[in-house]
Amino acid sequence: MASVTINASGDASPDEAWDRYLHPARWPDWAPQITGVEAESDELAPGVRGKVCGPLGLSAKFTVDAVDERRRAWSWTVRRWPVTLRLQHGVQPHDGGSRTWLTVEGPLPLVIGYVPLAHLALRRLVAR
Repeated sequence: MASVTINASGDASPDEAWDRYLHPARWPDWAPQITGVEAESDELAPGVRGKVCGPLGLSAKFTVDAVDERRRAWSWTVRRWPVTLRLQHGVQPHDGGSRTWLTVEGPLPLVIGYVPLAHLALRRLVAR
């Protein structure tokens, strides 16, 4: 198992960046690797389950593990048999805009392959 943390900063307010995370229907707007989301709820909450869809018809099931709105942080587990990824996200105020971070834990080849897409998505998350 490997763990990598990446971050990005931008002009979007922390509240706007957090709202983009908080509502799964908004994920395809800023995350190019996500083409659709099916979730049990319109808003993240512990225990919410769903499916995230990607290119070429690929999809993976997910469960939201934790949400801390005060800290603007959340985590989820994504599974596509036989692989499991654990992702932790957060948003903080930074230089009049926001900074977001992501820690990805999972099999090394998958983590290394996912990081460039995730970094692009994080930059878009915090952009105006």
